[in-house]
Amino acid sequence: MAPAAQALVSRIHSIRGHKVMLDADLAELYGVPTKALVQAVKRNRERFPLDFVFQLADQEVARLRSQIVTSNTPLPGRGGRRTAPYAFTEQGVAMLSSVLRSNRAVRVNVEIMRAFVRLRGLVALDQQLARRLDDLESRYDQQFKVVFDAIRELMAPPPPRPA
Repeated sequence: MAPAAQALVSRIHSIRGHKVMLDADLAELYGVPTKALVQAVKRNRERFPLDFVFQLADQEVARLRSQIVTSNTPLPGRGGRRTAPYAFTEQGVAMLSSVLRSNRAVRVNVEIMRAFVRLRGLVALDQQLARRLDDLESRYDQQFKVVFDAIRELMAPPPPRPA
């Protein structure tokens, strides 16, 4: 994956069972202040139902802060931000291009949509590998159980970092 694509994918988080991007990351990509992005969303609320954009709860902010310790994403309690971030689903990001009408917003949206597609492809590939591993395991006897268990452990997501 190209470095620019990897940088976009690394800004996609899993929150409430959705793949989302945070308002501050999107604002940086679009070249607008976070406040302006949020104001545009609030002025066009009918375009952003709750399955397109939602504001993070305090616990989600704390969990996210522990996950992205090295990130430059400003979170409440970390450098000037007084409100919880907004999280945009893929549909919410797509809708942003209709309220942020610059050429840059259109170009950025295209790249973000591609990043979401790549991420879905990686998830599908991981699921396919797990199914193939199950199939292989069912065909071989117990002597390979240790090998299969080790492969499953390598495929598991890393444990969350302690806060």
